[in-house]
Amino acid sequence: MGQVRRPEPVKLIIGMISGETGLFALLQERLSQKFGQIDFKSDLMPFNHTHYYEPEMGKDLKRKFVSFQLLVEPENLADVKIFTNNLEREFLYPNSNRRRINLDPGYIEPSKLILASTKNHQHRVYLGKGIYGEVTLRWTKGSFQPWPWTYPDYKSKDYIEVFNQIRKIYLG
Repeated sequence: MGQVRRPEPVKLIIGMISGETGLFALLQERLSQKFGQIDFKSDLMPFNHTHYYEPEMGKDLKRKFVSFQLLVEPENLADVKIFTNNLEREFLYPNSNRRRINLDPGYIEPSKLILASTKNHQHRVYLGKGIYGEVTLRWTKGSFQPWPWTYPDYKSKDYIEVFNQIRKIYLG
């Protein structure tokens, strides 16, 4: 019989997508107030692997990732997703339900990257409070590697380099 153990704390990450690059600094400040000091900020990257968000948010979208110095308990991911969804609502276009920024929380642990989602699918598990978790990347052969279901942008060399850097900070 296996022993029940508490999981190790994990490295919280949040991906941001917006066409208004000025929102990144503002949201970083709000996220830092909630989750503590930011210890990693990626460069701005073009969000051009899909057009999924363009009807809602416009064209020429950019992506940025941040991670936080304080580690979190993995079971708190559902609460983090609820917080980021509420934060997105604060920044809607006036008199609409269209977002100006998308926030994608997840976490990194030594063997994987997990993303939170409000959408159920065959490769996601229920975390509670209407939130699902997805193993988006796995660590193997010295780097994060995608699965067949991994989002196209998360499969990209640039994103994987970011996640490898964040993992290195986490393990350090």
